[in-house]
Amino acid sequence: MKRIFSGMRPTGKLHLGHMAGALTNWLKLQRDPNVECFFGIVDWHAMTSNYADMTSLKVNCEEVLLDWLAVGLDPEKSPIFLQSHVHQHVELALALGMLTPLGWLERCPTYKEQILNLSNKDLGTYGFLGYPVLMAADILIYKATDVPVGEDQTAHLELARAIANRFNNFYRPVFPEPQIMLTATPKVPGTDGRKMSKSYGNSLMISDRADALWEKIRTMVTDPARIRKTDPGDPNKCPVWDLHKVFNGDEASKCQLAADCRAGAIGCIQCKRVLSDRLNEMMTPIWDRRDRFSSQPGLMEDILADGAARASAVAECTMAEAREAIGFIHPYRK
Repeated sequence: MKRIFSGMRPTGKLHLGHMAGALTNWLKLQRDPNVECFFGIVDWHAMTSNYADMTSLKVNCEEVLLDWLAVGLDPEKSPIFLQSHVHQHVELALALGMLTPLGWLERCPTYKEQILNLSNKDLGTYGFLGYPVLMAADILIYKATDVPVGEDQTAHLELARAIANRFNNFYRPVFPEPQIMLTATPKVPGTDGRKMSKSYGNSLMISDRADALWEKIRTMVTDPARIRKTDPGDPNKCPVWDLHKVFNGDEASKCQLAADCRAGAIGCIQCKRVLSDRLNEMMTPIWDRRDRFSSQPGLMEDILADGAARASAVAECTMAEAREAIGFIHPYRK
């Protein structure tokens, strides 16, 4: 049986890019009887770049949990928990940090990139440099055999594999080297045509309702060559069409829309309205689940507590092996 760990940083409400790029795949994995899944809201990771202001952490964690439950993740099938509630994550990260060469971390391709992109923050910290070690611990503490990632994250998984191998060679084999499970990452543009991202302010949020979605879709950029409704267009140059490809499951409808666009037989507003209708149909049960869970904060607390207990039981077994392999003396044995 395969064992999967997947996590997300709690940065607030999630958008349709998260749903298409990760959550839909998580649902498939959760339904597979040959896969055991662990899903963590990795709140320690939030400190790596936002340590100076953590006032929104609690709300952000709640919003991520709500979106996960809304799209259909089932806490009965897989533990859903906060990383900080399973202390073995940071204990293993400390141990792995003792043996991870600085050069490995400094060469991590996203390290310098994020230093440049987040130049408004002081990221010259131990925690930011070492976040790939914590990420490796998140995976290895459950002895995950596979980790679903997009191509842009493969470098982190290679580093986790290298850290696991280094630990096993220094002490004794404890950790499997997690395999990279490449997942297709569909192109999900935001309202301005760039990649959908909260930092760009161009996102269609999972929590947005019909009116809010339509207002955002209505103002989306389209093929710049189409000035009049009757001008022929090119769907492949239109971000609205990219959203149709991801979220409109009616193949006949998509073929007709593409043909009408090329012939100048349909206006952009009509095309956007079809997209809005498809999204409303898809999102209605998701919105209903979100409302149901948000009205039961006690249930959400129970889900996290149960998930942490189940995850901790597995994590402690791994950590006990790691402590023994390193040579720590068991505190309860004489």
